Amino acid sequence: MTEQTTDRTSAPSMPREVWVMVSASFVIALGYGVVAPALPEFARSFNVGVTAASAIVSAFAVMRLLFAPSTGKLVNRFGERPMYLLGLFIVALSTLAAAFAQSYWQLMLFRGLGGIGSVMFTVSAMGLMIRISPPAIRGRVSGLYSSSFVLGSITGPMLGGALVGFGLRVPFVVYAVALFGAIAVVHLQLRDSTLAVIDDSSGSVPVMPLADALRIGAYRSAVLTAAIFGWVYAMRVSLVPLYFAIVLKQPDGVAGLALATYACGDVLAMIPSGRLSDRIGRRPLIITGMLILALATLALALTHSVGIAFGSTLVAGIGTGMVSPSQQAVLADIMFGHGRGGPVLVTYQMSQDMGTVIGPVLGGVLAQEWGFPTAFTVTAVLAGCAAAAWIVVRDTLVIREV
Repeated sequence: MTEQTTDRTSAPSMPREVWVMVSASFVIALGYGVVAPALPEFARSFNVGVTAASAIVSAFAVMRLLFAPSTGKLVNRFGERPMYLLGLFIVALSTLAAAFAQSYWQLMLFRGLGGIGSVMFTVSAMGLMIRISPPAIRGRVSGLYSSSFVLGSITGPMLGGALVGFGLRVPFVVYAVALFGAIAVVHLQLRDSTLAVIDDSSGSVPVMPLADALRIGAYRSAVLTAAIFGWVYAMRVSLVPLYFAIVLKQPDGVAGLALATYACGDVLAMIPSGRLSDRIGRRPLIITGMLILALATLALALTHSVGIAFGSTLVAGIGTGMVSPSQQAVLADIMFGHGRGGPVLVTYQMSQDMGTVIGPVLGGVLAQEWGFPTAFTVTAVLAGCAAAAWIVVRDTLVIREV
């Protein structure tokens, strides 16, 4: 058994391919944020209720979950880059079709198809980033990639809110056009890249079995943390605005500002944390970040002060920003030298999607039946459990291969 360690003394420069993927990530997140403000109202324009309008959002997530296992097989068969481009194309085409939907069920169908494309490019993007990230700066690359997505998510709703003034269908057209542009750029920039392209026709590209990954404690902890991350994201989007509106008696604009505050904390922490994880390891950043998230969420559960609520929201964002780059770097560490990891990446992504689907439902029940403090306290406990799961496993910054 040989041991490979990253060289921490002379970090390599950021590959051009990384900047291509980071730029595409920003455009994708920006576009998703552009359609987010318009989607519920667009659904209600077909004379359906609030529940049916919300189901449009759930359809996207449910289709991601259902199609995830097939995505792993497709990635293993055809490669990350073709599936990434195909996934983007499906999302672009379905989004453009949604702009011209003539009924609620047409809109539901097109958003569901978009969920299929979404999981395809998400899983493929993870595989591509693992392939093109130099081992010595995996955390740094993950921090840059994650922050680009969050920045797009922050900017998108503001742009989307402005575009809605021109009609509820306009944001969908703008997003589709942006995605077609991203497809063209990624295709042209990566088609001749030796980092991103592997000969898919030879059938000789190895695939890391899921069973091998599950034998690694860090991977099991990463899957658990991904599920809790999905729960936290869902709670942030669904319950935090309601908490500011119902409990703290704040207008809708303040609730939106709270989400932006969380995202700002996220971005502030991502790049420095990614760099630090390349120096001291992944575990310290993940454990510390999850504990910060737990304490900040608990503070939110115990306060009725708007100022403290904003402060705890910012700190919670910093906590998740510390964790996210290290989580992605862990996957890259584990898969280093093992070829493709379709099932490995799909299981990780499905775990996070499950948390995203279940979080709003269970969190909403907890908040309705026992109050917002209970829902936030349960979230804090889950974050603490994720931190505990990392205490007992070995750091992946040092890679051992059999």
